[in-house]
Amino acid sequence: MRLRDFIIRRILLAIPVVFGVLTITWFLSHMVGDPVVMYINTNTPASAIPGIIRSHGLDQPPHIQYFIYLNNLFHGDWGESTSMSFRPVTEVIAQRFPATIELALVAMVFAVLLGIPLGIISATRKDQMIDHFTRIFSLAGVSMPIFWFAIMLKYVLYYQLAIMGLPHLPGGYRYDSNRFYWFQYTTGFILIDSLVYAHSIPLFVDALTHLVMPGFCLGYLTMAIITRMMRSSMLEVLREDYITLARAKGLSEKVVIYRHALRNALIPTVTVIGLAFGGLMTGAVLTETIFQWHGLGQWAVSAILSADLAAINGFTLLVALIFVTANLIVDLVYGTLDPRIRFG
Repeated sequence: MRLRDFIIRRILLAIPVVFGVLTITWFLSHMVGDPVVMYINTNTPASAIPGIIRSHGLDQPPHIQYFIYLNNLFHGDWGESTSMSFRPVTEVIAQRFPATIELALVAMVFAVLLGIPLGIISATRKDQMIDHFTRIFSLAGVSMPIFWFAIMLKYVLYYQLAIMGLPHLPGGYRYDSNRFYWFQYTTGFILIDSLVYAHSIPLFVDALTHLVMPGFCLGYLTMAIITRMMRSSMLEVLREDYITLARAKGLSEKVVIYRHALRNALIPTVTVIGLAFGGLMTGAVLTETIFQWHGLGQWAVSAILSADLAAINGFTLLVALIFVTANLIVDLVYGTLDPRIRFG
């Protein structure tokens, strides 16, 4: 099967998954109470409610409402976020999604750059002191709730060491203890906007330093999982006959590990990395809230607390799309890592 046909097939198979997610989400959101709350808030006058009900088809049977929702969804109308002054959900996602991607990428860099080397070292030095330390370190990352770890980091480094947080002010303002920086968000990626569009090295460095802690906190769990997976995969590969043959041929241990064993050991690890990137979106909900990072996670918590059902549905659908895309990318990377794998 050609690569193009494989991609088309996977996309077609992903459609029922996404369709199932949005269907379940919609019906659950309409079971929690009156669906009218998706379109009104405390400032909506009572006289306007009948018109809102008619315009959104809320006086129709549930199945008719559902098809109206699907029709609006396919036309780019994901509803309006009541927690964001009735701004379109797609507009809020477009504004906040880049900041979440930025945080997730920093977390993934931490996870991959630390997790893979630690897994290799732990496997090649099995039952030594460094192996025991790495296993305890990764076990702690898997065991600790992310919100507890974030609170502890914030308490120790922000309050005990007097490191200031990163308040986000309206209109692109960024407050510093010495002066105000101002810039207009262009791409939504804070690092890019501060460096390319604001032309401010101090602002770029400041934003980068404030990304380090939430990025490490968000990536610690993923790093622990990658370390454990890399260690177990490497140990399994090192027992294979071709590794014994490579050593018998007199190849150095470095060549055996990094040229022959690593590539095969990476195959199951890539699965973890791909799925973990989608999982970082859900982990960002707690991390962004605790560290006050202006992304989708913080908006999702605000939507939950204010029963903003349109925003919750939109966020859930976006996460489902990310997971489906990550699965497709992982399958494509498989063929690059192992030529024996054929798309079929």
